[in-house]
Amino acid sequence: MRCLGMPLVRFVGMLAVGYVALRLLRRLMRWPALWEGTIRGFDREPVVGRAVVFIGSSSIRFWQSLASDMAPLPALNRGFGGATAAGVAHYARRIFARTPDPRAIVFYAGVNDLAWGVSEDEVVADVERFVAVCREVAPRAPVYLLSLQLTPSRRRSWPKVRRINDRLASMASRSAGGVRYVDVASSVLDAAGRPRRELFVFDGIHMNPEGYALWTAVLRPRLLQDLGPA
Repeated sequence: MRCLGMPLVRFVGMLAVGYVALRLLRRLMRWPALWEGTIRGFDREPVVGRAVVFIGSSSIRFWQSLASDMAPLPALNRGFGGATAAGVAHYARRIFARTPDPRAIVFYAGVNDLAWGVSEDEVVADVERFVAVCREVAPRAPVYLLSLQLTPSRRRSWPKVRRINDRLASMASRSAGGVRYVDVASSVLDAAGRPRRELFVFDGIHMNPEGYALWTAVLRPRLLQDLGPA
């Protein structure tokens, strides 16, 4: 029993340490100061008004062809790598201070939150907080919530992603038109509802140009239909 007891104690101790470490990492990823340097960079850029402002995590940041993909609509990329929904909500006012009177706002964030153990309820609450800021500082601009992506490298989060997408769609349906849901993520799934690996880069998280082309094919017509040409 003694021989079995010591390995068991060590195992339980490792579980406890892992649990504490995960909680600390979860708090760290909800600490907005992580992105202060990136936001200061946005602060130094020229003021750009009447643009369609894309804001969110690295799936927005790495959309290098965004401006040409959305033409003739003027699109402004304000994505920052690793961003959580909480971080985007925290910095929204500063970002919109340099992008006054946006024509529309396109939001994508939440999958990083899940990867660090943030609950579904917290993610949805942070998206609602972001929308509330938008309604305060840019009441005329419609807010487009893009569906969260199923990615090959984060298979364990797929059920949560699907449930959050359902809740985002419901959030939009309850609004008076100021919030709109756009399902871009389904465009990169196969017939079985799984993400197509060939549309992602080596990390299995971020898309390649072919993946962004599919997002564009869904989103651009919707924006042009709702907003009209530039």
